[in-house]
Amino acid sequence: MFEESVIPVDVWVSQFVDMLVDNHRDIFQAMKWPIEYLLNGLDMGLNSLHPFIVIAVFALAAWKFSGIRLAVFSVASMVLVGLLGLWEDSMTTLAMVLASVIICTLMGVPLGILAGRSDRFEAGMRPVLDAMQTTPAFVYLVPIVMLFSVGNVAGVLATIIFALPPIVRLTSLGIRQVHPELVEAAQAFGATNWQVLRKVQIPQALPTILAGLNQTIMMALSMVVIAALIGAGGLGSPVVRGLNTLDIGGAVVGGLGIVLMAILLDRLTQSMARK
Repeated sequence: MFEESVIPVDVWVSQFVDMLVDNHRDIFQAMKWPIEYLLNGLDMGLNSLHPFIVIAVFALAAWKFSGIRLAVFSVASMVLVGLLGLWEDSMTTLAMVLASVIICTLMGVPLGILAGRSDRFEAGMRPVLDAMQTTPAFVYLVPIVMLFSVGNVAGVLATIIFALPPIVRLTSLGIRQVHPELVEAAQAFGATNWQVLRKVQIPQALPTILAGLNQTIMMALSMVVIAALIGAGGLGSPVVRGLNTLDIGGAVVGGLGIVLMAILLDRLTQSMARK
């Protein structure tokens, strides 16, 4: 009964993407510019810094927000990454993650606030976020390469699509979990909607928002290897090279660098949320 395709969705999607490429490629290339500018600036800045400066910044941040244990772990992790010969790749990966997280935050927090304050907007966003989270990451790669070509910018765009939902969902959840009596008390004292949001809802929801930021960072790091398949650099490159050449040693070294960076960023952002 269902041996042959009846609804040619694949043909429709291919025709739609081809139409975008043929008629609107200039628009998509223009959309690349701010992301490319941000990414290149972060990449050049991080790679131009002396490794000891980067290590010191991570150690001080870890010590301030968590304590001496995380500071020692951050120093040991960054030194190990350098000794493995992955310093430049790790800084490129950090630049890609930072660029993705900055854009996800600028887009996700306002969308989450709107979803938290409007049931209708939240109902409209839910299926979009579900599709973004459940669609396999590899599916994003073909249209992104066709529209934006290959490279680090295409990898960042794929990462943004993949990592945006958590911060939107948890920002909305944090706003909705603010106790109604706090909002009513602020309104009773004559606070405007903007004042209620800025002085009551956002401060109360901040731990949940930071938890969403933590999840966005983790999902951005999980896209590193996949982004390397479309020409993005960073720590995903040794893993992909190891996969292509069956070099298990190179793949393990690249994977170890990703694991160390993921643990460090995870512990650091969790500590910031607790503070």
